[in-house]
Amino acid sequence: MHELSRRAFPEPPMVPDDAPTPIDQARIQRRRQAAATEAAALRRARDVKGGRNVAVPQRLDQTA
Repeated sequence: MHELSRRAFPEPPMVPDDAPTPIDQARIQRRRQAAATEAAALRRARDVKGGRNVAVPQRLDQTA
């Protein structure tokens, strides 16, 4: 019975304690994307405020 149980439900591979989990990796990626978006918005705002003619990129592939 024990052997059947081991074959049916194998042990997951060992992950180091300090390795980020998939949800943590997704959070980190979203934070990086948000920071990049914020930085780009600040640059555009500074350019507009400084009187520079700036084209605003539009992303049509994203939905809310």
